[in-house]
Amino acid sequence: MAVVELKNVTKIYDNKLKVVSNVNVTINDSEFVVLVGPSGCGKSTTLRMIAGLEEISEGQIFIDNKLINDVSPKNRDIAMVFQNYALYPHMTVYENMAFGLKLRKFSKEEIKRRVLDAAKILDLEEFLGRKPKALSGGQRQRVAVGRAIVRKPKVFLFDEPLSNLDAKLRVQMRTEISKLHQRLKATMIYVTHDQTEAMTMGDKIVVMKDGVVQQVDTPMNLYNNPGNKFVAGFIGSPAMNFIEGMITDLNGLKFESVNKKLIISVGVEQSNMLKGYIQKKIFLGIRPEDIHDFKDESLITNCYEFEVILEIVEPMGNEAYLYFNLDNVQFISRIPARDIPQTGSLRKLKINLKRIHFFDFENEKVIN
Repeated sequence: MAVVELKNVTKIYDNKLKVVSNVNVTINDSEFVVLVGPSGCGKSTTLRMIAGLEEISEGQIFIDNKLINDVSPKNRDIAMVFQNYALYPHMTVYENMAFGLKLRKFSKEEIKRRVLDAAKILDLEEFLGRKPKALSGGQRQRVAVGRAIVRKPKVFLFDEPLSNLDAKLRVQMRTEISKLHQRLKATMIYVTHDQTEAMTMGDKIVVMKDGVVQQVDTPMNLYNNPGNKFVAGFIGSPAMNFIEGMITDLNGLKFESVNKKLIISVGVEQSNMLKGYIQKKIFLGIRPEDIHDFKDESLITNCYEFEVILEIVEPMGNEAYLYFNLDNVQFISRIPARDIPQTGSLRKLKINLKRIHFFDFENEKVIN
């Protein structure tokens, strides 16, 4: 397969609007890399520059050490799967999958062999004679993937391929694409705004915001060690809770929220990194699953206990989301659904102090 390198890649529209800024990312051979971020963050534009569908304003893109800035899309040896499937409605599934190979003058025997191989991998054999209108959304997306597979490209590009599918089909197709990657051992670059897709599919995730790469890391490192407040809030569902406060040094270092409704003594390890923040504003972050029910015996030490009135309780089956106000900030806790409290009830909760994060108030970078 192939190594893809982006060096200081920038995209500027109309000589003033910079939508992608100095992206430096290396996608290793056979790696599944996900570009993730909110709408308008530049992830699809970055993918289209790799594909050759957008011109690069500045920087360089290499595939297998070959500079491809000025190489036409058809000569880059990539295959792209689009959000809207982009199938020919008047052609059968077989013809759609074979079309690109026909343009490249492959023999009928080779075309048949490749299409049947791809159809077998994607469980499309019984649909080869059908036209796209007779297929479900998931089947059409598999055809679009199959059309890419038959090309045997160096790099597969996926531009939000599951966004048109319903929730159940998205989960199914996520699994199928992950299995496909394991089977083909191909280099794949996948764009999505759905952080659940990113976490479950990627070997490596590139988090983007406003055209700038915020962090590149494995899914679990992003989750456990976010580099800044944006990454911490974007990765994870429900999102991390944040509250503004100050570090004080009265009888030991403490984090005190604005109205002093939350006062947490800082541990020894955290004291060393927070000494430079005494009497300075910072953010404290805590994930919903790290705010436990008071009855949870799995957390009996190194915790901060408090009591709140539950504004909303959302039963989710195997768990429940508890919404409450803490120092005029909306918080959410995620607890197992063993003993679901009532909306409006008074509830004791406790924060796992080993799992709190601190962020600089000015630049929002993690303090470590």
